[in-house]
Amino acid sequence: DHPISLYAATKRAGELMVHTYSHLFDIPSTCLRFFTVYGPWGRPDMALFLFTEAIRQGKPIKVFNNGNMRRAFTYVDDIVECILRLMPCVPTPVKSRDSLSPAVSPVAPFRVLNLGSSETVALERYIELIEENLGRKAIKEYMPMQAGDVAATSADVTDLQDVIDWRPTTQVEVGVKNFIAWYKDYYAAN
Repeated sequence: DHPISLYAATKRAGELMVHTYSHLFDIPSTCLRFFTVYGPWGRPDMALFLFTEAIRQGKPIKVFNNGNMRRAFTYVDDIVECILRLMPCVPTPVKSRDSLSPAVSPVAPFRVLNLGSSETVALERYIELIEENLGRKAIKEYMPMQAGDVAATSADVTDLQDVIDWRPTTQVEVGVKNFIAWYKDYYAAN
């Protein structure tokens, strides 16, 4: 509820607008918070893609917070499975204040759910996995923490588990390997 970056503030503002719309028009709505999603066909501005490109080309990578970062990396296939399981689960207003989670609303058919891993991986380990799968070492340029960034992210999926019994199953070692295999195949063909 207290974002420290403009990125987080815009996401929270969007959730609040969805909540209001849900309340005003009685439209069941679920907002999903994704935690560091990665995998084949991933966004080219995300760390895995940027690091892979730079390492492949022998260019330096920027490693923020002097490498002391941890992320709840979540493989794209796990996210897709979770969304498919959530689709038939329509939220309803929760009237009882006793069981009111911050993820649900007492006045609207609305909820917010975290989709991600509760386990974190050190950024240095993530880079090692990229290096291992590319067969090349990274040239690391250590940088201070960026304004508005956090040293670690982790998804609290308690509310999600109340709705569906789900946790991501793809280990980061497998996910990075799958991405690098896709990357090599895709860029060899193009």
